[in-house]
Amino acid sequence: MVDVSAKSDTLRTALASGVLRMLPDTLARIRAGKMAKGDVLTVADVGAVMAAKRTPDIIPMCHSIALTGVQVEFSEINQLDDKGCVGIKVITTVSCTGQTGVEMEALTAASVALLTIYDMCKAIDRGMRIECVQLEEKRGGKSGIWTRS
Repeated sequence: MVDVSAKSDTLRTALASGVLRMLPDTLARIRAGKMAKGDVLTVADVGAVMAAKRTPDIIPMCHSIALTGVQVEFSEINQLDDKGCVGIKVITTVSCTGQTGVEMEALTAASVALLTIYDMCKAIDRGMRIECVQLEEKRGGKSGIWTRS
């Protein structure tokens, strides 16, 4: 693990996103609250927060960080793609005041949110696919601000 003890504490924030593509009927059932395992987006929100907090347990060499905030936002993608699928996009924002960034926590949170939705809906739509999990922005530290163009 990299020694960050000489670094100053600064406010650090990272945003990550990802998309889960699914059949239109699957999205309609999520929206209507008709999934057997319960309220899909509420459970995915909790899963994302838990994942951000546990990131050092699953990513080797990742520092344990005292997170000060984890936000999860979901939005629907209603336009059909080339395979006739719609989707749900997740954006996670993770923050802390510390010596190292929270990019891995934001990416892990986005990934687990999407995996949770998949798990809760797989009985009716096994063909769902996760796409474009990526860092959108990071702020803080010596390198300052980075934004995906």
